[in-house]
Amino acid sequence: MRVLLAGYNVDSAVLEELKKSAPPRNDVTPETLSAAYARISRDPRPVDELRAAARAEVERARRSNEAIIFKMGHHSVAEHAVFNFDVIGLSRLAIEELERFRLLSFTEKSQRYITLGDDFVVPAEVRRAGLRDLFVGTVEAQNALYHRLYARLKPHVFAKHRDLAADPRNHAVLDGWAKEDARYIVSLATEGQLGLTLNARSLELVIRRFAAKGLEEVRELNRRLHELAKAVAPSIILFTEASPFDAETYDDIAAAAAAWPAPAAGGGKRGPVKEVVLAGAPPDGDTRVLAALLHATGRGPYAECLARAAAAGPAARKDLFKRAFARLQFYDFPLREFEHADLVYDLVVSASCFAQLKRHRMATLTWQRYDPGLGATVPPSVLEIGAEKEFSEVVERTGEVHAVLEKAVGPAADYVLTNAHRRRALLKLNVRELYHVSRLREDASAQWEIRRVVGEMTRLARKALPLAGLLLGGKDVFPEAYRRVFGRTPRMVPPALFK
Repeated sequence: MRVLLAGYNVDSAVLEELKKSAPPRNDVTPETLSAAYARISRDPRPVDELRAAARAEVERARRSNEAIIFKMGHHSVAEHAVFNFDVIGLSRLAIEELERFRLLSFTEKSQRYITLGDDFVVPAEVRRAGLRDLFVGTVEAQNALYHRLYARLKPHVFAKHRDLAADPRNHAVLDGWAKEDARYIVSLATEGQLGLTLNARSLELVIRRFAAKGLEEVRELNRRLHELAKAVAPSIILFTEASPFDAETYDDIAAAAAAWPAPAAGGGKRGPVKEVVLAGAPPDGDTRVLAALLHATGRGPYAECLARAAAAGPAARKDLFKRAFARLQFYDFPLREFEHADLVYDLVVSASCFAQLKRHRMATLTWQRYDPGLGATVPPSVLEIGAEKEFSEVVERTGEVHAVLEKAVGPAADYVLTNAHRRRALLKLNVRELYHVSRLREDASAQWEIRRVVGEMTRLARKALPLAGLLLGGKDVFPEAYRRVFGRTPRMVPPALFK
């Protein structure tokens, strides 16, 4: 066996120095990896020799890529080429569009840990409509309140948690709690930055989808990503034009749905908006997971496993689940067979909460535009310092300005909304993924709103699937949850592994 390191991420400054070397290098491109790996299926030479051949004949490698991707439809070879981008000065609203894609990696500037300045994007749509002053005045009022809130919240948080504040090592955490609540009042126009890593196939999808987007900022980001990638890898970024499927499908559905009859009036006023509704769960969810476990460890067809799982007595069913859980550590998630039961949640969350929820990209998450009619989420700490009136006044002013902007610029009006404003999201995830979300977002270190939302999600899940949900909970409560089920503490791995 030979295992070779074929390449790794290299800073662009180093690559530029390579290109300028004497004699000049023209093989500094990820296309050669795609071309070499594409030949593995038909060329008997060792892979390292195929890579050397591709580097020696870059233009031939490019022609090979184009033929394989375009003519043969083998798009997967583009996945061997990986790009890193610095994305700086993008609005939070546009960042949400970028982070919509599953198969990319990003690390983002956090509004929870960094004290914000006053940098924000003024959308081209707003400038063109002659509403710049209205927009800027509103965002500046939001930012001014952010700074006032932070100045008051920081001493409040330190005083409220005197025991933690006594240790200087906790000061950064407490300071972060003040920042994360103050940032609820800043706008979605606030500038952010992120490091972005993705393969060429995913990049091509981003470019094609963004070409069909309505926001000008997103289309400008699309143009810049395309230009940079095309300059170094023209043979693997091919299908980049906006397709009718991406550009027209949602509008067509919305237009047709608008003609449908309105739902019957429920009578009376609507009650308070519910944050978390379990909109769908299989009535036999535990049985499905059990059947999958039987299927994985036996030889019978799934229908037979399902019948056996349904017929088993309560004690036997619980025993099998306990065996599936017995060796779990707090960093483990249940077996893959737990993915055979899905849950669907109808959520109403603030932009602050959504920013964390959208990071769970293996789940299925779809969402509506922000809706000022759903109100705004006010952090409890803002109430504790007596700043609710100030907060609500800025939120109300923001809603009025949004209504004006909506008539003039449509969806670009959402830039002016704050992190406190809410949207509806539809989240479908299997039980195994719910364990991942629960471990991370219910932990004591998690942000308070998503901890509250996910706590309600797991409470409802345990009612629907009492056996599969036995060990749901944050990392901090895992030992206690395990003790309730097994009557003993979990067998922990050596602590040295976590030093």
